[in-house]
Amino acid sequence: MEGLIKGLIDVALGHGDNKEEDSAAGDRDQRSRSTWSEVVSGEQDNDSDRPHGYNQSHWNNRQEESNLGRQEWGNVSSEPPRRPQTSTHERYENNEDGGPIGYKQNYSSRKEEGKEGNNDGWETVGKKPPRQSHKVQKDRWQGYKQPASEQQYSDEVEGGASIEPSEDELADLSQACNRFWELDSNHLVPGKDYEIDCGEGKKVYHKGDLAEGNLFTWLSEDVFRRPTFSRFCSLLDNYNPNEGSREVITSEEKQEQAAFIEEISRTAPIKYLHRYLSRKGMVSENYQEFKRTLTALWFDLYGRGGTSGCSSAFEHVFVGEIKQRGEEEVSGFHNWIQFYLEEAKGTVNYQGYIFPRRRGEIPDSETQLLTIQFEWNGVLKAVSSTLVGVSPEFEVALYTLCFYMGGEDNHIQLGPYPVNIKCYRFGDRIGSVFPMGE
Repeated sequence: MEGLIKGLIDVALGHGDNKEEDSAAGDRDQRSRSTWSEVVSGEQDNDSDRPHGYNQSHWNNRQEESNLGRQEWGNVSSEPPRRPQTSTHERYENNEDGGPIGYKQNYSSRKEEGKEGNNDGWETVGKKPPRQSHKVQKDRWQGYKQPASEQQYSDEVEGGASIEPSEDELADLSQACNRFWELDSNHLVPGKDYEIDCGEGKKVYHKGDLAEGNLFTWLSEDVFRRPTFSRFCSLLDNYNPNEGSREVITSEEKQEQAAFIEEISRTAPIKYLHRYLSRKGMVSENYQEFKRTLTALWFDLYGRGGTSGCSSAFEHVFVGEIKQRGEEEVSGFHNWIQFYLEEAKGTVNYQGYIFPRRRGEIPDSETQLLTIQFEWNGVLKAVSSTLVGVSPEFEVALYTLCFYMGGEDNHIQLGPYPVNIKCYRFGDRIGSVFPMGE
C-alpha cells in the first residue's frame, strides 16, 4: 500500500514521466528532451551541466553545416504579461482568404474552471497552444505568377544623394551596411507593427522547451499588404524542405521570382546596393543586367547534400531545409517572416532564446536581433539567429553586399546592434549567410 501511495504521488507531481515519453520518441529521434530542472533559468553562469565534450565556441559559431565542397563548416513600450497556457482549444477552419488552419484558445472555459476551483486547484496543461488565427491576403499572390507585362509594381524610389554611397561608406563595409538600416523604410516597429514574447533563456545544448507560448504574439495585417512583403511570401511555398530533394521550378514560379526582384529593385536599399557594387566594379552599371545578376545569385539551383539542383541561396537562407543524412537537423531558416507563417500553421515550435554572449543583454519584446531555438516539422534547430521586423529588400541587400565585398566574418553595426554577418560561399554562389550577435 505504501508503494502504491508513493507511485500515485509521483504521477501527480510528474516524476518518472519523461522516461516513457523519451522511449516513445526514440524511434524517430535520439535527442532526449531536457526536463525543466535540467534547463538553465536564472543560473546561466553555471556550466556544471554541460555535456561531455561541449565546446561553447563550436555552438556559437556553427549554425550551419553543408556538403558544398566540404563535409562541415567548422567555424561555424513595456512587455505585456504572457498569456496563460492551457489545453483547451477551439478549432477554426480555413479563412476565406486562404489563411492557415490552426487553433484558437478558449479562454472563457479556462476562466470558468478557475472560478469553480475544480480538481482542488490542479490544472490540466497540454501542449503549447498554437497562435491565434491571422488573415493573410493570399488571393493577390496568384497574380504574381502572371507574365511581367501584366504585373503592377510600386513606384520607383527617386534617385539622389540618399541612395548614393559616400566615400566613407565605400571604404567601410560596416558604414555601408548600417546605411541599409537607415534606408529601410519598410522596417517594422516593435509594439506598433508586431509583438513578440521571448519566453525564457537557455544555452544551446539544452533541448527543453522554455517558451510557454509562441514567439509572435501578433502581427499587423497591414504588413502583408506591403508589396515587397507579399511578393516575398508568395515564394515561400515553392520549395521542398527536404535537403537533397531535386527542385522543379515551374514557369509560374520563375515569374514569381522575377516579380519579387523587380519589386525590391524599386526600393532604396537595392538601389543603394547597385550604386555601391557598380562603383566597386562588381556588377554592371546597367540596372536591368544587375536585376538578372540578383535573380541568378539568389534563385539559381545548385547541389547540396549530394544531389544536384536541389537547393538555392533563397531556399536555404530564407525558407530553410531539413538535412536527411545522419540525424535530421534544420539548416538555414533565418527569416522572421517565414518563422511567423510557419508558427501560425503550427509547424514551428518556439523553444526559447539562447543566452546572449554579452552578460546583462537579455532580449525582450523590443529586441530585433534574436538567437533562438525551435523545432520545425518536429526537427530541431538548436541555434538560429534572425533579424526581426526587417524588410525582405533589407536582407537581400545586406547579405548580397557582404557576399561581394566581405569575407566569412563581417563585423558590422546595424542600428543599435553590433553584428557579425557570417557568409559561407560555394564558388560564386551563396552557401549560407546569417546574422550573429557580437
